[in-house]
Formats: sequence, C-alpha cells, structure tokens
Amino acid sequence: MYIELKHINKSFGNFQASKDVNFGIEKGKLVGLLGPSGSGKTTILRMLAGLEHQDSGDICINGNVVNDLPSSQRGIGFVFQNYALFPYLTVYDNIAYGLKIQKKDKKFIKNRVEELLDLVGLPGLEKRYPDQLSGGQRQRIALARALAPNPEVLLLDEPFAAIDAKVRQELRTWLRETIDKIGITSIFVTHDQDEAIEVADEIIITNEGRVEQMGNPVEIYLHPKTPFVAQFIGKSSIIEEYGKLKGFDSIGPDTKAVIRPEFIEIKNSKDVIEESSIYEHATVEQSIFRGNYFEVLLNIKGITVRTNSPLVNGPLKSGDKVWVVINQMYVFDDKTTTTLTNKGLDASSMYYI
Repeated sequence: MYIELKHINKSFGNFQASKDVNFGIEKGKLVGLLGPSGSGKTTILRMLAGLEHQDSGDICINGNVVNDLPSSQRGIGFVFQNYALFPYLTVYDNIAYGLKIQKKDKKFIKNRVEELLDLVGLPGLEKRYPDQLSGGQRQRIALARALAPNPEVLLLDEPFAAIDAKVRQELRTWLRETIDKIGITSIFVTHDQDEAIEVADEIIITNEGRVEQMGNPVEIYLHPKTPFVAQFIGKSSIIEEYGKLKGFDSIGPDTKAVIRPEFIEIKNSKDVIEESSIYEHATVEQSIFRGNYFEVLLNIKGITVRTNSPLVNGPLKSGDKVWVVINQMYVFDDKTTTTLTNKGLDASSMYYI
C-alpha cells in the first residue's frame, strides 16, 4: 500500500477523535473520506498532512514511517475548504509560492505555472488577484498551487463545500479527470454522499472516530457491513415492524430494517394479482416533485416508507391508493447487518440494482 495508517489514535482533551484507525490506499487512487460532522475525517486528513500529530500509531507513505517528519517534508499538497489563497498575491504568485520556497529558478517557475494553468483550464489568468475570480476558479487555482511543488500525495478538505451547486457538479467531473490525468494519490474529505460516490475510486466511511467500512462505491452501497453504514448510505426509511410487510419475517426482537427507495416498486393495478404474496396495498401520504422524478411517501399497514416514481408514470396525489412490492431490505441490530429478499420473489423476478 502506498499510504497506510496503523492503529491511529488521537484525542483532544476528553474527546477521542480517532479510535484505532487502520486503512491502506494504493498508489494513484482517489479516495473519499465520508462521514457525518464530527466523525473524525478531517482529523485523519490533518494527521496525514502533519498538521496534527497522532497520540499513537504509525503513518506510512511509500513504505516510510513519517510520524516525526514535519508537514513540509512529507511530500504532500493540501487544498483547503476556503481556498486559503493569498489575497495580496496574483494568481501567478500564488501558484509559484511553494516553488519560490524551494528556490527554483525563474524559468522553471514560469514554465511550471503555465503548465498548471493549462492543466486546471485557466490559461491567461496569471495577472488576476483572487478577488477577481469566481469560487470555482479560486478552487482550481488552489489545486494548481498545491500541485506546483510536485507532491507525492494530494489532500483536499471538503474542496467543493464553498461553491454553488451547479459549479460543484462541474468541478466533481473536472477533479476526477484531472486526478486521472496526473495520476497522483489523492484523498478528499466530504460529507456529501453523491460527491463521494461519483468521484472516488474507494470510500472510507467514518463514524465517531472509527472506520466503519472501506470499499469501492458500488460495494459500499450494495453491501453495507455495519448497521451505521446501512443507515447512513442512501436515502432510507428505518422500520421497526418490518415483519408486518409481505414477504418478510422478523429475524430478532431487537432488529430494525433499512428500506431504500429503489427497493420499492409502485405497480400498475393491471400487473397485480391481489392474492399474491408479494404485493401490498399502500396509500400515498405525499408526492414531491424533484425535477426528474417524484419522491413518494407511502403508508403500508401504518408503516411509512419512501420511494421514487419516474415522471412518465405521472404525479400521484395524497390519498391515492396504489400497489407496491418491496424487493429487499437490510436488517440490523447493534452489531450486524443482514440482507433480506422478499420470499415471494422467484429467481426470474428478482430485482437488481
């Protein structure tokens, strides 16, 4: 592994921010640190950068233990959430800052700055100041500055948090393409699930200072390994009396179920056999237009669940009666997560996501 964290612990007073954190990252990967606020993801990033020092454990980069190395000697580029550009320096001088500290000659600096401005798609802006740039442009310049000294690792702390939604979507694609182009091992912190799933090769999910699960986005989404991940990933409904639903039996007294929107299908009455063991009567509680689909809240036997309905099906109104089938659910207790499939579904009618 190119980056390894081994048994990392870190406390701030009585608060333990990192609890026996262990993971490894392969060279050239783009990894997302995903978790709720206060879960420890930024602390991990800052310890990697040398901006915080762990209480115990080892941090290794390219086979070398870097515990005692200062930030400036770890070969790391850091992109901050608020850009941290020097307001009194031009774009050129912001990008050149680290190179001047390295005492590179003027010709090298000029060529490197021009190369990076081309890389981030902003050639010709070298004479502008940060306050003359848009938020998206500032973030690109911040990335160029972090890359200028040719670091071995790139760290990004919520790089798109201060940018409006439309530009943020564009920058996600741009960041993915840029990292692929230069091949640098990168880690970014985010609390945005869509961002992590769309951009990262692998995701590390943190909660209360611990690593809950690490894997590629599809693996984490489809196969959550812990109760927290099952509840945290996706826009889910948490159900206690899931044994009341057709096709499912309760597997324990202290268990609950996670039902994601894509696990539920709204069926046309013509396709439904009333006596079927899988179809349920449901009442529409609310239908919300989300632009390219309707988000629908359904009541099934007193249980409220959430699903999505495509625009082609038309809008549903509060009080409408519909048929639904629940294909699967995740059932969890305090320690484990189990996937249950509707018992009434045969192999030919299985629903895959």
